[in-house]
Amino acid sequence: MLKPLKFRQLYSVLFLLIAAAFITDSAAAQAPKGSLRVMTFNIRYDEPRDGVNAWPNRKQKVADVIRFHKADLVGVQEALLSQLRDLEKLLPDLAWCGVGRTDGKESGEYSAILYKKLRFQLIQTDTFWLNETGKVGEKGWDAALPRIVTWAKFKDRVSGKTFVHFNTHFDHVGEKARAESSSLILKKAGEIHGKGPFVVTGDFNVTQDSGAYKTIMAGTSVIKVADTRYASINGHFGGNSTFNAFKELEPGRTIDYIFVRDGIKVFEHAALSDRWDGLWASDHLPVLAEILIP
Repeated sequence: MLKPLKFRQLYSVLFLLIAAAFITDSAAAQAPKGSLRVMTFNIRYDEPRDGVNAWPNRKQKVADVIRFHKADLVGVQEALLSQLRDLEKLLPDLAWCGVGRTDGKESGEYSAILYKKLRFQLIQTDTFWLNETGKVGEKGWDAALPRIVTWAKFKDRVSGKTFVHFNTHFDHVGEKARAESSSLILKKAGEIHGKGPFVVTGDFNVTQDSGAYKTIMAGTSVIKVADTRYASINGHFGGNSTFNAFKELEPGRTIDYIFVRDGIKVFEHAALSDRWDGLWASDHLPVLAEILIP
């Protein structure tokens, strides 16, 4: 017959069980080897009239944010070629791909993708225009400006996985253009990568109650998409806004997102509010997600 446990023995057993459960839960929430840290960052175009917030005063801050938060992939918006060349010098371990939206070459803003050149093999890259015809430099629907999506197919040298990264900047005026742009991205994702995993980063210029957000979240009959903020195993870190206009954050103004195809695990999500003596790196917050490609 077993002897009953004494109180001290029972206490020890309970302590060990609780500790083991805590360790198991903590380990399950940690991103494994091969995870990717993906960032979307509207870096604000080089506008000399921004004064103290002009690009020459911000470029080091932008580079420092990317470096400090150990981003492996960064989708930037509003970048001009001169700004990308600055970031090349400040972040020598990163390469980039993309074209200017005005002419498909070097003119206008880029929705470029920065990536760690030692970790990723760039297999293919291209840019498509968010309009009815796909014509280079044309506005679409009711948009005020030409808008683009730059995409890149990568092979991760760490995990051996292949995936596609789409990066975009939706129109700030055209409501129809934004909704149609969401539909077009879903269509192109299927055409470009079939059933394979993909990530979409961008400044979508919409909040979650918009048609554009609902369209991309609805997916299609064959493509299902998750917002990394809500898919994150460890929840969201930071506030409920990603736009600051170089002032204070506007409550509820989350307009920068990272979406992933269903099946991609998400471990962390954050809206990063780093400041230097009250000054921002940009008028948008960078958003970061740590993901695992299946």
